Amino acid sequence: MRIFINNKKYELKLLMSKFIQTIVVSLGGSLIFPDDIDVDFLQQFKTIISDYATKGNRVILVSGGGKICRKYNQAAKILNPQVSAEELDWMGIKATKVNAELVKLMFNGQAYFKVLDAPDEKLEPGCADSIIVAGGWKPGASSDNMAVNLAKALGANKVINLTNIDYVYDKDPRKFPEAKPLKNMTWPEFRQLVGNVWDPGLNAPFDPIASQLAEQLHLEVAILNGKNLENLNKYLNNQEFVGTIIS
Repeated sequence: MRIFINNKKYELKLLMSKFIQTIVVSLGGSLIFPDDIDVDFLQQFKTIISDYATKGNRVILVSGGGKICRKYNQAAKILNPQVSAEELDWMGIKATKVNAELVKLMFNGQAYFKVLDAPDEKLEPGCADSIIVAGGWKPGASSDNMAVNLAKALGANKVINLTNIDYVYDKDPRKFPEAKPLKNMTWPEFRQLVGNVWDPGLNAPFDPIASQLAEQLHLEVAILNGKNLENLNKYLNNQEFVGTIIS
């Protein structure tokens, strides 16, 4: 159904009112393509997200690149030793879009008809699709950055970052066995932990630049282990779960 009205702010408010809740899920590329495409994982993920969306919620999915991205980058460096960091970044972004196309297709018509390329990309007037899929954005912008900007553009108040850890810790648990898991954090506490500078090689639970915007928008970000899909389902259904909430 399409709705054509002149007042764009009113149009957005009207469309958002159709959904009980709008959330953004950052789906790490290592979950989609660890060594090969993880079809079993994607089938389980599809069931959970589709079920949540059919209850009147909207889900925006941001796909990462994963191992396929690293393989392309490695090949490019061999084939062209002078390849620039920006060129590699663009190739990685294209890899995320291939993953995003797969994610969109698996929802078989339940998702918006195209993968979003940027957070400010306009949806078709009257778009009522409950699932929207996006890939990478631009060089220097992480998938976390894309997720937060999509939350801003589409009226979401929660972001789920599916990672490879159960919690955010007060220090690196791989180096410090005594590291303590943190179940709830304020944005000032989290930003003090990760700093204010983003680097593609940074090992942080959430992008520091994206964190600054998330704090300004008063977003809730949940850091969850993406391999534990039962745990994701518990979070979506307001049940007790394992993870860190930053708000």
